[in-house]
Amino acid sequence: MDKDHFVELSCKNCAEGAGLDIEFSFAFQPIVDIETRTVFSQEALVRGPAGESASSVLDRLTDETRYRFDQACRVKIVKMASELGIPSNVNINFYPNAVYKPELCIRTTLAAAAEYGFPVERIIFEVTEGEEISDHAHLLAIIKTYQKLGFRTAIDDFGAGYAGLNLLSEFQPDYIKLDIKLVNGIDTSRPRQAIVKGIVQVCQDLSIAIIAEGVERREEYQWLKDAGICLFQGYHFARPSFESIQDVPTEAYI
Repeated sequence: MDKDHFVELSCKNCAEGAGLDIEFSFAFQPIVDIETRTVFSQEALVRGPAGESASSVLDRLTDETRYRFDQACRVKIVKMASELGIPSNVNINFYPNAVYKPELCIRTTLAAAAEYGFPVERIIFEVTEGEEISDHAHLLAIIKTYQKLGFRTAIDDFGAGYAGLNLLSEFQPDYIKLDIKLVNGIDTSRPRQAIVKGIVQVCQDLSIAIIAEGVERREEYQWLKDAGICLFQGYHFARPSFESIQDVPTEAYI
């Protein structure tokens, strides 16, 4: 089955992973807005069919199956978000190297959003900075196409990968997600604090919102909050919930 044929599969077939010999599902972890004390978004995190780790699925991917997997993930997430009645945004990770033609590849997501009744404007696509991108022009074309169609975009693991701040000189996503290595122990690390302060200033100047992910301790949360960050994700607020969503305790915001 070639790529063009796969794009034309029904949403049902795509959500079931047609053309893949891999079973998978998703857990959802909330991203919270501390100003409104509400769940801003739910990030979909791939899991095995019984909740096994992400690596149990991702380690089985090949260059030949990555595109099909990327497409199937999108449809399955949109379907699950609709069935779970998620009222917030939903963050979907995607692989730039699996998108060979942005305006064609996005058709599957648009069809799923229409079929399952999930608003396009509540979908945020995350690209991980940790994945090596050899063709930045291609990534820029993807981002521009998605933004034109009403999707929002985010750079995941910001500060961990190959490009760093240079990415922001080429395109401006709606959000960046601070890499967990910058967040862990930031309350006691002057170098991490200096780096994050710089990122906060750059993002303010470019009107890019920051999400601090991997926040596990109240001290980390407090330092980042004092630095002006309002969107948070991590065990301090809630762990991923397999095939379900959960509320965030009120005391987590304090």
